[in-house]
Amino acid sequence: MAIFSWLSGLLKRLRIGRQVLAGIALGVLAVLAGLAGLRHTSSDTFCAACHVHPQATDSWMLSTHYKNNSGVVTHCSECHLPPGGLIHLKEKARLGIRDVFGYLFKDTGSIDWEERSALYHAVTYTYDSSCLRCHADLYSLGLSEKGLEAHRHYENNRDKLFCINCHKEVGHFQEEPAGVAQAAPAAPAAREAGLRARTPDTGEFKGYTEQISGTEVSFEMVAIPGGTYLMGSPETEPCRKQDEGPVHEVALGRFWIGETEVTWNEYKAFFDQTSRPVQADSAGDVAADTAALEAVTGPTPKYGSQDIGGWASAYSMTHYAAVRYCEWLSAATGKTYRLPTEAEWEYCARAGTVTSYFFDGDPARLTGKSLVNRLFGTDDLVINRYVFFRRNSGGQVQNPYTNEPNPWGLYNMLGNVKEFCLDFYAPDAYWRSYDDSGPGFDLGPVVDPAGPPSGKEHVVRGGSYLSDPADLRAAARGRTRHDEWLATDPHVPKSRWWYSDCMEVGFRVVREYGDTGPIARREKP
Repeated sequence: MAIFSWLSGLLKRLRIGRQVLAGIALGVLAVLAGLAGLRHTSSDTFCAACHVHPQATDSWMLSTHYKNNSGVVTHCSECHLPPGGLIHLKEKARLGIRDVFGYLFKDTGSIDWEERSALYHAVTYTYDSSCLRCHADLYSLGLSEKGLEAHRHYENNRDKLFCINCHKEVGHFQEEPAGVAQAAPAAPAAREAGLRARTPDTGEFKGYTEQISGTEVSFEMVAIPGGTYLMGSPETEPCRKQDEGPVHEVALGRFWIGETEVTWNEYKAFFDQTSRPVQADSAGDVAADTAALEAVTGPTPKYGSQDIGGWASAYSMTHYAAVRYCEWLSAATGKTYRLPTEAEWEYCARAGTVTSYFFDGDPARLTGKSLVNRLFGTDDLVINRYVFFRRNSGGQVQNPYTNEPNPWGLYNMLGNVKEFCLDFYAPDAYWRSYDDSGPGFDLGPVVDPAGPPSGKEHVVRGGSYLSDPADLRAAARGRTRHDEWLATDPHVPKSRWWYSDCMEVGFRVVREYGDTGPIARREKP
């Protein structure tokens, strides 16, 4: 009996052993299959199966990640996935699910690939850890003084900066580095054909052409009649934010405003007449020379690019630079130009309308922030006629005369580039328009408001070529983010003239009529 019991136990142990061995074998096979699957799904060929971007492969093969002196090729997954570990698997799953869903359920032919390659998208699928795996030494032999300065700044601000802030073009070749002002073709045919008749300023209150003395540059000014309107958005407006209320009546005197945002050609006239190149042999000398120049002259050269010019709307100058431009323009023309107040800007953006936009459109049906709209699409037929925004701009600033104006003949009051206002920003600025009697008391209209008397940030309005339609509403308010927009500028002190990290804010100019405007009255004794 003992022998039979022993044999029975042995057979049982053998069966268990076989099951364990089979389990181990299956586990090993699963791991090997998983590794093979990971390798296969990380190959360039597999990536290209879903990524139908028409220039992705060609631009990669022209980049320094493919063609370089070392002969080392950097593959898709080596940039677009973290190097390894659980974070690698997590990001692979996240991006894979997103890409497969888009490939199966979206019209890939209608995707705006230029917009998708913009920096704010690129940082969601490019990882510094991947860059640093290969580029472990940030101070390699032969690195220029500018490169040393930039890499020191990066190491001191790793919580704010990404490698692709400065190196966006290395993985996919671009004709121009990201952020360079693209010179547009010749002046638009519609404008040259007399879209607005060129009329000199006769002193009468009507539109006129301003010719900048000593240059061939001119621009159009539109006469805006005075009046009253309701500023802000009602609580029932879709996509509304708290700082847009309360709705209050505002009364404005007459003034002129630029038909378009200031273009690069206009800004270049200012740059050429007031600035000089910085001459220095070291990064420290550059910073010192920059500080000395800014105290007495116009803009220093733009960090990372000297390319300024063209008919496209100008952008990336600071609020300080925009104010100095207005002062220079006033001296050059003998007229008083300035930035618009926030109240003047919204008055012009509405152009007599009382709806979310000056054209037909429901923000709730247009916004890309809605999951329903992302799944089923939006009807952009009307908004595309008037506005350059995230879905139709190609991820870049456009020529200001290539869409339709609002009812008062003003182009790009919404979209293209955000626009500086004169006012300091405050979330409760509208509440401050009332006196001690309290908000809601019938005090009559607020006359020519010019915002809080002090503050750190300034108001920006109108949205940009990167904005969602929710942020293009006439009442939508924005503000400068001065420190954030200078994050990658390595100079000490940082430039007062150019934002290194904001490529979507510009401005247009206003001219007061006589001494009836808010600033003229504010400056009276």
